[in-house]
Amino acid sequence: MNRSQTGGYVLKFISGKYQGGEFPLELDSEIEIGRGSELDMVLVEDMVSRRHARITSYGGELMIEDFGSTNGTFVNGEKISKSRIKEGDRILIGTNIIKLVHRDSGADDTGPEIGSPMAGDDHHSPTSPPVQPNRTMASPAVNRTMGGTLTGSISGLIEEVPLPDLLQLFSTSRKSGVLVIMGDDIGKIYLRQGRVYFATINDDHELDPYKAFYRLIAWREGTFSLEQPTDESFENEIDESIESLMMEGMRILDEIQNLGPDVPQIHARLTIPTPLIAPLSQLSPEQLDTFQLVLNNGSVSMVLNKSSHGDLETMQGLLHLIRNDYVSTEG
Repeated sequence: MNRSQTGGYVLKFISGKYQGGEFPLELDSEIEIGRGSELDMVLVEDMVSRRHARITSYGGELMIEDFGSTNGTFVNGEKISKSRIKEGDRILIGTNIIKLVHRDSGADDTGPEIGSPMAGDDHHSPTSPPVQPNRTMASPAVNRTMGGTLTGSISGLIEEVPLPDLLQLFSTSRKSGVLVIMGDDIGKIYLRQGRVYFATINDDHELDPYKAFYRLIAWREGTFSLEQPTDESFENEIDESIESLMMEGMRILDEIQNLGPDVPQIHARLTIPTPLIAPLSQLSPEQLDTFQLVLNNGSVSMVLNKSSHGDLETMQGLLHLIRNDYVSTEG
């Protein structure tokens, strides 16, 4: 990143109670971040220290430095004391996920930026808190109406922060809570000190939590919000590291995608042709089990849920039935 480029970047809040706000990065300058009202970027929440971190832009190089804050500063999931940053990097401060983006690709030039005067206000100090998406000045009262609190809530769009990246941040920063993901379905990932211990889709606790987790990290659209921890306990808790879970989940996703273009959608309906011409005697015991699941349940999601095998193995068996005219798909 050279000197001419640096001034063309902004810090974009993609999660947290200042979501949608932007802070310009000027050439040869520095920004101090924290709760203190005298600082350049004021983030009013308990998880942010009074003087938390500093971002500097000198000699065409962007650096971020943590001031020994209580809860730390993270870049792309790694806790840092001092680190270079570049376009696309995600910074976690308190409950705020901030992305470094080029002004042309991510910034909104139609309204005031974080730290800039409001229109018609010549006396506004650059130390004011970030501007909310509704373009009113942020204050604790306004933040509460926007869905944030003084303890904060991490929320945003999956399109902005993919779930694997988000979970890596939570793992490194040892977050606890329930990550609620809203899409076509409602997913929940339960976290304890940065470790996943349970996962559900549509609150179906009979669904194997590993299956639920592997499906959830493949979601590409929707919203997420990290809610307060729960004292719920589960009999079949997950007991693997996030890194191991994500590696296995991505492997399963890749292998299912490689099965071919006729892989049915998760919500597709399944029917059995009448009359059934294909002979059942040619099916293996495992394929017969899958056929019975189709007969009893009638949808891809329910077949996957009820199968005693993993999603990859079940999908392979289901595709065999579809390709050999034992089963038809709708939708």
